[in-house]
Amino acid sequence: MKICVVGAGAIGGLMGAKLALAGEDVTLIARGAHLEAIRQNGLKLIEEDGAEHVARQVKATSRLSEAGAQDIVILALKAHQVEPIAKELPTLFGPDTIVVTTQNGIPWWYFQKHGGEFEGRRVETVDPSGMLMASVEVERILGCVVFPAAEIVSPGVVRVIEGNRFPVGELDGSESERVKMVTALFTKAGFKSPVLKNVRGEIWLKLWGNLSFNPISALTHSTLVDICQFPLTRQLAANMMTEAQTIANKLGIEFRVSLEKRIAGAENVGKHKTSMLQDIEIGRAIEIDALVGAVVELGRLTQTPTPHIDAVYACVKLLAKTLAEEKGKLKVEKIG
Repeated sequence: MKICVVGAGAIGGLMGAKLALAGEDVTLIARGAHLEAIRQNGLKLIEEDGAEHVARQVKATSRLSEAGAQDIVILALKAHQVEPIAKELPTLFGPDTIVVTTQNGIPWWYFQKHGGEFEGRRVETVDPSGMLMASVEVERILGCVVFPAAEIVSPGVVRVIEGNRFPVGELDGSESERVKMVTALFTKAGFKSPVLKNVRGEIWLKLWGNLSFNPISALTHSTLVDICQFPLTRQLAANMMTEAQTIANKLGIEFRVSLEKRIAGAENVGKHKTSMLQDIEIGRAIEIDALVGAVVELGRLTQTPTPHIDAVYACVKLLAKTLAEEKGKLKVEKIG
């Protein structure tokens, strides 16, 4: 099976390495020192238990056009990184190429094959120009929800922090032959990959925490357990999550866990810095719009007031703008 991982960072690298080690024909799209290290030494994967494996047979390039037509394209970039390369994606497509999307937050395709009054509507916050919807035909898309955490510890080396669950679903909820094929492929590579009958429900369940904990952590420079154990930020997160739950319910989504259980799950993770906080600390662009801005948009669409989400969104957007203009980063340093 020819598989191209577009964005071979931490999660893309994890998926690409495991698929290559399982014998698939994998091409990684990467750049910079990470790309050069993969070309020279292969992609090293350090498992959660410390076991190390090197995928030496992977191909690696920075140019999508060099990869050629694929059976499966895994779109592993962060949401805000997809639009800049959207025009190039069709160079990877053959007649039956499947595109597996792994972005956090509300995806651009959310209302495609959705049914109801919003059928086919573009989520403008994450696809403002319509480039994504125009470049990737809806018939190609399978949604995938990413639950593992991983990091690039050095160029060409990815370490799994925890988890291996990558559930996949058709946008219309059908249990097609191709979705069963993809989950079998992922399972063979060592992942837990059940077929989702409601991929949007699983997206909302993950987003439910991300839309609150990520921006709060970026603004306060606090870990998950700190946010959950400080009464004021715990209540703020709960208020944001309540607003989001109302939106989701209006769109036909029912959460399979309670709000308090979701917060408790975050608290149990402990002294973990969210991805948004990590990005702020190293001066990297952060994925605000897919995680927070799109929820604001869906609030307007469903006529749902979102005062707490709006306020946090405004603050974290300004922080991101300031850091981008100053080409800076922000990290709490100990004195002395």
